[in-house]
Amino acid sequence: MSRAAVELDGIWKRFPGVIANAGASLTVRPGTVHAVLGVNGAGKTTLMNCLAGVYLPDEGAIRIGGQEVRFSSPADALAAGIGMVHQEFRLVPTFTVAENVVLGAAPRVLDMAAVNREVAALAERFGFDADPERPVWQLSMGERQRVEILKALWRDAKVLILDEPTAVLTPQEAVELGAVLRRMVDEGRAVIFISHKLDEVTSFCDEATVLRGGKTVASSIAISDVDAGQLAELMVGSSSAATPISPRVGVPGDVMLAVADLTVTDSRGLTAVDALSLEVRSGEIVGIAGVAGNGQRSLTDAIAGLELVDSGSVTINGSDVTTAGTRQRVDAGLAYIPEDRLGVGLAPKLPVTHNAVMRGYRDMRQGPMLSWERAKSFCNDLIDRFEVKVGRIDDPMASLSGGNLQRLLLGRELSSDPSVVVASQPTRGLDVAGVGAIQSLLVSQRDEGTGVLMISEDLDELLALADRILVMSEGRIVGEFDPRAASRAEIGEAMMGAHA
Repeated sequence: MSRAAVELDGIWKRFPGVIANAGASLTVRPGTVHAVLGVNGAGKTTLMNCLAGVYLPDEGAIRIGGQEVRFSSPADALAAGIGMVHQEFRLVPTFTVAENVVLGAAPRVLDMAAVNREVAALAERFGFDADPERPVWQLSMGERQRVEILKALWRDAKVLILDEPTAVLTPQEAVELGAVLRRMVDEGRAVIFISHKLDEVTSFCDEATVLRGGKTVASSIAISDVDAGQLAELMVGSSSAATPISPRVGVPGDVMLAVADLTVTDSRGLTAVDALSLEVRSGEIVGIAGVAGNGQRSLTDAIAGLELVDSGSVTINGSDVTTAGTRQRVDAGLAYIPEDRLGVGLAPKLPVTHNAVMRGYRDMRQGPMLSWERAKSFCNDLIDRFEVKVGRIDDPMASLSGGNLQRLLLGRELSSDPSVVVASQPTRGLDVAGVGAIQSLLVSQRDEGTGVLMISEDLDELLALADRILVMSEGRIVGEFDPRAASRAEIGEAMMGAHA
């Protein structure tokens, strides 16, 4: 067996009130894709942040190629050949793809024409479709991830850490990423793949290490020797947490959300939503399926009042809110769970308490000022009711795991008893238990008479939860399906642009 590319031995990392890693260990061989698995809060991302130089371990050793190292910054880790693509991307939106790729790793004076050619050649080498001259703010989340990967490859990272890499990808893009990973390891690189999607783990990865409660409970398992069910049981300690929800059929009532002939032009001047109409009634979940980049984000942002519309109308609970601001839409009964948790839904640098009261702060005033006693009481109640794991309520929001971020966001939005919930990719990047918890909350809202519009790139999720599935392609609704009767093939054809 070849010398390990990476060894983490007995890593401990403590934060106030939380032990994230409790003697965790990991060994990754060169030329392999190694999965790191565990439920939210198991310590996966913290362990990888220690390897990437973001955190300094309290105890334990890190060895690269057999040599013990000590990283005091991400720059130290990069210099040693360790690159990490985080869940929350670290790009400059106004810079081009090429400028982001070379930022911090190029001389002060650049021949940008040459840089563009080199970045394009690097992208082509690994099978990426990337325009080096396109500004990052114009890119989808999946395209931005490719830029982050190119940044690491530009620096010739020998070990690439991908934290939930497929969370922002369509199924087709995920398959393409798997091929890219294989090209990387064929060159002798090692890839560490953090994911909750066990079917992708079994498809893309060679070995796996499982963390639970900050500890390593299974090390360097050969993927060929296990199945997804065995991995899930190792992750949660019991297979029961992976039991899928079997929601009852909703009983639709009055129209809660009506979108009529809506047209929206995106930031690039292109038509993102094209004369689209849909209705969501009380007591039903309407799912929107579609390949990413077909106008889903512009649609939900327009419903929420975050994007201007060219024509058409949006009506919430009988009130025309087409030209209304976000506050008026909230008052009309809208709750919005955006795709971008830490960019739109939550303020990462503000404390948990501030984030918890953003929607209902007007009810917590004492005279003209916010009552902090009421705010803290509300926050603690929200944490208890929605089982959010938090160290301290004055910790920054960004310190929470992805699943706990989503629980608090959803809990905050549902706390005002909305008439309409618009949820965009609500379970993206969550573990088995987190997915089940969020799905249960949405189903409960539906059963209580709320109208739920759910946008998801996970077709299995929509088939399990939705009462109706609408397929969106090129800014239009191109098909409507009964999930109890439609086949995956029928819906898939519509997703690829074939009209039903």
